[in-house]
Parts: sequence; structure tokens; C-alpha cells
Amino acid sequence: MDKVLGQKRAVSHLYPSIDPFDQQMLDVGDGHVVYVEQCGRPDGIPVVVLHGGPGGGCSPTMRRYFDPNVYRVILFDQRGCGRSRPHASVENNTTWHLVADIELIRETLGINSWIVFGGSWGATLSLIYAQAHPTRAAALALRGVFLMTKPEIDWFYGGGAGRFWPELWEKFSGLIPDDEQGDLVAAYHKRLFSGSHAQEVTYARAWANWENALASIDSNGVTGDAPSEYARAFARLENHYFVNDGFLSAEQQILSNIDKIAHIPAVIVQGRFDMICPPVSAYKLAKNWPSADLRMIGRAGHALSEQGITSALVAAMDAFGAKPEVLKL
Repeated sequence: MDKVLGQKRAVSHLYPSIDPFDQQMLDVGDGHVVYVEQCGRPDGIPVVVLHGGPGGGCSPTMRRYFDPNVYRVILFDQRGCGRSRPHASVENNTTWHLVADIELIRETLGINSWIVFGGSWGATLSLIYAQAHPTRAAALALRGVFLMTKPEIDWFYGGGAGRFWPELWEKFSGLIPDDEQGDLVAAYHKRLFSGSHAQEVTYARAWANWENALASIDSNGVTGDAPSEYARAFARLENHYFVNDGFLSAEQQILSNIDKIAHIPAVIVQGRFDMICPPVSAYKLAKNWPSADLRMIGRAGHALSEQGITSALVAAMDAFGAKPEVLKL
């Protein structure tokens, strides 16, 4: 009941549902075609939405964080997930492919610069994109910060979060034999890419359910079974990126390159009780970024849909929209 009430309160902060005024399948090369949509005001302030995962896909609710009379909202499904094709594919699918895709979308739509809005993995990608193209990111709005570092992955897949959720951790880790318990990301990788569709779906659902159960502070670990094909894309892509350390070299780490975006205004919305992406990452990021405003939400976890997080993100976007001259678009 608490979770349902929380979601209803969160929805009350959003703008009304809207439909896209433009939808297209964009050929980005390498055998991939990505789904892109636009909604809101065609001549409004452009904002690109980067979804989580990797592999989560965008949803109609993501359109509602922006005043449709102010913003031109661009959403897309990253390679291999959502409506993009081929589905669940990890071929030619790296962080740098996605950064190139974002730039291709910007150029295709004739946009000079835009606000970049992303949460969780979407926050990671937002930061990396902005560091690669600092003249194209007018501002950043981030939620549930993830810096793609080994300590963060070890926390969630090495038993850290499991200390708070032992019964759920037992379900997730218990599918793996004792001799592979030392590296669950690698153990799941072997099964998510086994070539057996049935086995891949079984382990993909376990992977997705572990994350989904811990997303909201109101869920108390209760979540439904993720749909099989969604779970397969989500788990395969996420695992693929984690096995490869986000395709970031030592020189490409986000905090090491923060000087490249030091001038860009940003709002960081972080749940105080985020079990998936603990607040220490958001704190470190804000401490090293003079233009960033960290807003720690007291009773919130990781989910975009939580009331405090929703309210803070909508307020941040309303504030950016009220002073477009500050963004130098």
C-alpha cells in the first residue's frame, strides 16, 4: 500500500501525459537502428533523456518531467534495447558507440546544444557525453549517480547491498555454484551469453529482479517478475558493460575529467537511501564540480518514480526552463 501511495504522490508532480510529435528509427551504423522520439514544443528548449541500465529503454512517463510548453524533449532507446534493433545485441555496443549515437541524434535533429537529463547509468552516460562534447551540453540534470567504478559494482554484485537484503541476495547469488561465488558478474555473464535462450531468460530475470527489488525505498524488496524479453536485453547489456568496466580506460574515468565540464551548470538529485547507487558517488561528484548543486532527498532510494526524486527533478527542469539565457543554448 505504501508503495502504491508513493507512486500516486510522485505522479502528481508530473506534467500530463503527451504523445510524440515525431518518431523515427535512426540508422546509427554498425548494424544498429535506434528508436528516437520527440515530444513537447517543437521550437522549445531541447533536452535529451538518457535512460538507465544499460538496457533499460525509455518509457512514456519520462516525457512528463518537462513542461511541454517550454521543452522540446528527445528520448531514444539505446542500442540493443527497447524498440531499437537488433534486440539484446551487444555487438558494436559500447559507451563510445552510445556517445556517437547521441551526437548523431543531435546533428540529425539540427540541435546546436541541449540539456542532458539522465539517471543511474543514464547519469554515467550524461557525464561521459558532456566530457566528450562540452560545448553541446548546456546543463545536466542527474539522478542516482553511478560513476562506473569497481567499488560501485562490487557493492551491488559483491554482497554489500546483500547485507541489507540477505533473503534477496540469497536468491540472486544462490543460482551460482560455490566455486564461482567470487565473481558473480562473470558467473552470470557465462549464463546470460550461453546460447540457450531459456537459460539466458532464467538468469536474466534473476539479474533484473535483484535490481528492481532494491530500486524503491517503499517496495520492501517486493517486485514482480520482469518480462522475459525485457529482462534478457536489460541483463545482457548491463552485464556486458560491467564485465568490460564500462569501456573506460584509466584516463577516461569521470572524476579524472571533471575539469572538462566544470563550467556547466548541473543539478544532482540523489536518494539518501539508494541501495543500488549509494550516495557517496554523488557526493564525490558534487565536491569536485563547482557548478553542480547536490540535492540529497531524505526519504528516497534509487527509483526515478519516487515522490521526492520526482518532485526535485521537475523543480530543477522548471528552474532551467525559467532562465534559458543562463544555459547559453
